[in-house]
Amino acid sequence: MPAKSDFAYKHRYEHRVRVYWEDTDAGGVVYYANYLKFLERGRSEWLRALGVDQPRLRAERGLQFAVVSVTVDFLRPAMLDDEVLVTAALAKLSGATIEFKQSIWRGDVQLIDATVRCACLDSATLRPRAIPKDLFTEWRDAQ
Repeated sequence: MPAKSDFAYKHRYEHRVRVYWEDTDAGGVVYYANYLKFLERGRSEWLRALGVDQPRLRAERGLQFAVVSVTVDFLRPAMLDDEVLVTAALAKLSGATIEFKQSIWRGDVQLIDATVRCACLDSATLRPRAIPKDLFTEWRDAQ
């Protein structure tokens, strides 16, 4: 099993998201649960930027990832038609888990501060499994 690695959040991936009607409540404010969708897109795009095809990982290597914990501080609201910047930085990598430090910004105003922990799972059993060494090394070194 690969050794545990901690990171200093120096390298972050950035993904822009536009706020649409479907993301908001009747007052045009982003509904709190939709921030989780924005954070998911940021992590998925981080993987894509590293050349990781998630359906292929599942089909060829029998692994997938699932969120196991989320801590979110809602600092300010996003509004209808805002363009927000979603960030994802690898914070910790160990055994079967990946921890991300994430944020959402509108310009220079931070809206969301989040920590998201994901588990690597065996696709057939949905039980935790170690992150394969080649992926562990590639993700650690990308930082």
